[in-house]
Amino acid sequence: MIDGWGHGIMTRPHREISNIFVLTPLEDVVMPEPKLKDTIAEHQKKARGRASVAVITLSSSRSVDNDQSGELIESLLQENGHDVAVRKVIADSRNVLRATVRELVRQKNVQAIITTGGTGLSPTDITIETVRGMLEKELPGFNSLFMLLSYPEAKSASMLSRATAGTIKGKAIFCLPGSPRACKLAIESLILPELGHILMLLGD
Repeated sequence: MIDGWGHGIMTRPHREISNIFVLTPLEDVVMPEPKLKDTIAEHQKKARGRASVAVITLSSSRSVDNDQSGELIESLLQENGHDVAVRKVIADSRNVLRATVRELVRQKNVQAIITTGGTGLSPTDITIETVRGMLEKELPGFNSLFMLLSYPEAKSASMLSRATAGTIKGKAIFCLPGSPRACKLAIESLILPELGHILMLLGD
């Protein structure tokens, strides 16, 4: 074959293309609906509606009578249908806290533990170091979400939060700061929405 410029062109014998693919527009594609048996929503439907909780305040200067954070936590739990089986104030002591937690995880009427106080950076703030050494499983997302929720108001100071959560021998434990405002935020935004779900997963 000669092209328009007078050059010879080598050609191959023509072959008929038999495999032709027709693309269907995406809007016309009907996708089957997934059957998700274990969605989060279904888990939450099966979650326990009522929990029995121990509330522990770490302070060397407070008592149950002037413990605002502990009282607030107790009120919020009860207002949402949960029981407070134990409420006490203990000293900022590793040994005392460790002994208290060990006693509570042995009690059948306690399914979850919430501590308040001792999460800061001062030498007497020993809650996180003590409890973290006892955890079987930690929930790192708890602190991440707590810092995220704190940021709009606390700004860069939110990074100082060391709030922690996890499990010890099938019991859930949450360690909150001593501030009533911080406790309210954690209880309402994180603990109350997921407490029953967590206990269901723990099999309690």
